[in-house]
Amino acid sequence: MESIGDLDLKSAEHSIPLDVLSDLLSRFIINVPDAAKQNNIRICFQIELAYWYYLDFYVNNDNNKLRSCNFKEFAAHVFQHLPFLQGQAGRLNEILDEWREYKQSVPTYGAILLSEGNSHVLLVQSYWAKSSWGFPKGKVNEDEDPAHCAIREVYEETGFDISSYINPEHYLEAVINEQLVRLYVITGISRDTTFRPRTRYEIKACQWFPIADLPNNKKDMTPKVKMGVSANSFFMVLPFVKRIKAISSCKPKRQRNKSSSFSEGESTNKNNKAIAAVVMTVVEPPVKTTDTKSNSFTTTDTTTTTTTVASSNGESKRKVQSKRQLFCAQDEYVFSAPSWLNFKFDKAAIMECIP
Repeated sequence: MESIGDLDLKSAEHSIPLDVLSDLLSRFIINVPDAAKQNNIRICFQIELAYWYYLDFYVNNDNNKLRSCNFKEFAAHVFQHLPFLQGQAGRLNEILDEWREYKQSVPTYGAILLSEGNSHVLLVQSYWAKSSWGFPKGKVNEDEDPAHCAIREVYEETGFDISSYINPEHYLEAVINEQLVRLYVITGISRDTTFRPRTRYEIKACQWFPIADLPNNKKDMTPKVKMGVSANSFFMVLPFVKRIKAISSCKPKRQRNKSSSFSEGESTNKNNKAIAAVVMTVVEPPVKTTDTKSNSFTTTDTTTTTTTVASSNGESKRKVQSKRQLFCAQDEYVFSAPSWLNFKFDKAAIMECIP
């Protein structure tokens, strides 16, 4: 357990001017309801807000340049300064551990921004991360709608408003370290878009990455060879890579212009519907499987197969056969592969081989 003397030592190593600390505490902590002051988890969230404000407006500020510190050092100043927290200063480590554990249980929402043609994905790099890349996302506020949280977080971290692009039903989910992460899929973003994070000292860079070059696993050397970035730099992206690649590869087929009235806008609308269908298939695939040869999503039936048979009058008939059925009333058996269309079973030869 951390003692008061340890906290005094931390304050000696790093100091915050009293007027600055008082300003931060009055903005974020002192005026919270009394009931909230009894909740250490809630207070830690408020201390975090004060900490980010301190970094944004006091650290590396040309007019009032102060030295940076880590969150634990900042929390030590707060616990020493506020009377209602001084009695718990010796439990600082324990309180922070409880707070971090709670944070892991709070869902995070964000977005996967795909370029036009679904060839690239936008990733962001934290101000404090040396080489890690991830999606723009963040923790949901109390009583906040998931889609609204995603819009807010993406705007804060990239400066781009996705409110006119987002479809609340189009998202990918993963549980990472016991924490739910939901990312809404946003398509058709121009790679010429300028991204300007709205919060200082939180997001250091926004960059497009080729989807084909993202790693499929931690040992994949593709990003190292193609981009000079190790697979470990994408550890927060890995749980979504295969599904993003599935979306990228399932591009809608080109439509033949049936008349001169077929407009580009109609074509774009059809493409968007096709992409939306792929996203829904990837998100909720209870009975869907991927056809790796055609890069399309199809529904498979475990008991029957359906083939199309051309009749003598030129009409197409749908014929359903059991997978376990060997013979039927006809001598010819139609398979889906064209190379098998003229194949015939020799019933007599087969029956002779059966004892």
